[in-house]
Amino acid sequence: MTIARSRQISLEDTLYYHVVSRCVRRAFLCGEDSHSGQTYEHRRQWVVDKLGLLSQVFAIEICAYAVMSNHYHLVLKVAPDKAKGWSDREVAERWAVLFQWPPLLRRWYQEEALLVPEQAVVQSLIAQWRERLYSISWLVRLLNESLARQANQEDGCKGHFWEGRFKSQALLTETALLSCMTYVDLNPVRAGIADMPEESDYTSIKQRIEDSTEDAKPALRLLPFSAKNESEALPCGFADYLTLVDWTGRAIRADKRGYIPAALAPIIQRLGLDESQWLRQVALFRRRGIRVVGDKRCCQRYAEHCGQTRCYQPRL
Repeated sequence: MTIARSRQISLEDTLYYHVVSRCVRRAFLCGEDSHSGQTYEHRRQWVVDKLGLLSQVFAIEICAYAVMSNHYHLVLKVAPDKAKGWSDREVAERWAVLFQWPPLLRRWYQEEALLVPEQAVVQSLIAQWRERLYSISWLVRLLNESLARQANQEDGCKGHFWEGRFKSQALLTETALLSCMTYVDLNPVRAGIADMPEESDYTSIKQRIEDSTEDAKPALRLLPFSAKNESEALPCGFADYLTLVDWTGRAIRADKRGYIPAALAPIIQRLGLDESQWLRQVALFRRRGIRVVGDKRCCQRYAEHCGQTRCYQPRL
């Protein structure tokens, strides 16, 4: 049964979420259609460009992404405190990047005298926009609408481009966050599109590697890594994350990548996980029906905050 989005997002429990959106039927978001021979590779850049624009407007950080042939993955961090710290004018300016203002807002922005009821309407709109600017639903809605219009116009057709609502998974612990990011960054490798993460086009891990060696400012800003427990960064060092992704990729595809000594995965040792448990958790993200990932205590608290008795969480 479909569960309301408001009962799947609980910012009180976690700011991190895994989002997946898939195209309808045999429609291609990107990649090459083997039936028609037509290529849609250029559409991958559409996703990155639009996501880059939205991430500059919204109070939502991009932790990881992967653009596949008929779907995409995002790992997002919601920053409600950031949005609540914006002035009313900044909220209005950010919203103007996405939509046109009503005439009343133009008068308010130009500091014209307003009646008391008009001022109340303005404040109500600003409050509504502020809330939407840290809403995952609104970010994905604007991303998907833009891609659907571009793709339908290019294909010369009408109708649904996405199969339905996006799917989201709450990431309640650091372990869940890092395993999900690893899963997302390894998607092209597992699909046989790339042999190594650093060769996986249109993924966050390749962008991070290229950004660390190039001076050019990237179009899509990613939430940085930090081993110093900074609140505005991911909870580990980038070198450790690279080691983790490389080790996980080799372990899951041992027939193609060979054996990696356990000593080359220090972050696993720091998290107190054994190898088999880590691999089982990474594999959770491709299973249907998994809406939340974390330990038992965090999952139960999240369910209560979402008005549910419990959340299904398979044993590792």
